[in-house]
Amino acid sequence: MADPDLIRAKLNALIDPEAKALGFDLVRVKLFGGAGDLTLQVMAERPDTRQLTIDDCAELSRRISDRLDELEEQGKDVIDEEYRLEVSSPGIDRPLTRLADFADWAGHEARIVLAQPVEGRKQLTGILKGVEGDTITIDVRKQGDMTIDFADVGDAKLLLTDRLIAATRPLSIEGAEEEVFEDNDDALESAEDEGLN
Repeated sequence: MADPDLIRAKLNALIDPEAKALGFDLVRVKLFGGAGDLTLQVMAERPDTRQLTIDDCAELSRRISDRLDELEEQGKDVIDEEYRLEVSSPGIDRPLTRLADFADWAGHEARIVLAQPVEGRKQLTGILKGVEGDTITIDVRKQGDMTIDFADVGDAKLLLTDRLIAATRPLSIEGAEEEVFEDNDDALESAEDEGLN
């Protein structure tokens, strides 16, 4: 396979306009796995809800597949091996991939893995304090505030906490209760029909 950084940059350039055409923000494009088990993972979100529905994922998946198929027909494959395409929302314990993510999720707990050690540390876990310019401040457990350059971040994600769950609960759960009861009624009727109840 060609240079992974070059492939990732090309994929980002191809996929970002497809996401934007649907009104979505691209969160992450990641290519991982080996020969015979390669996965192209795309995470996106609606700016207003920070989520995607199943239909949103399907629509974005179709657009990406069509675009990559078109390039393949032109002999301009970006990925020259077989791969599986995965399109999803970023989830609750989401990756933090853009500088704005660190500002948006200030007050929440995160784990940052640094590309190179800073002040003797390779991993920082604590509460995000915010962003100023291109620097991120995090209140590191048992150490206090540390400020790092965004360029030094190798990988970062939010950690699952009660506060995060409360902040990311679905915007609307209207109809959820009715669906649960309808499913239970169907199961009850089925059990009665079979003489199990």
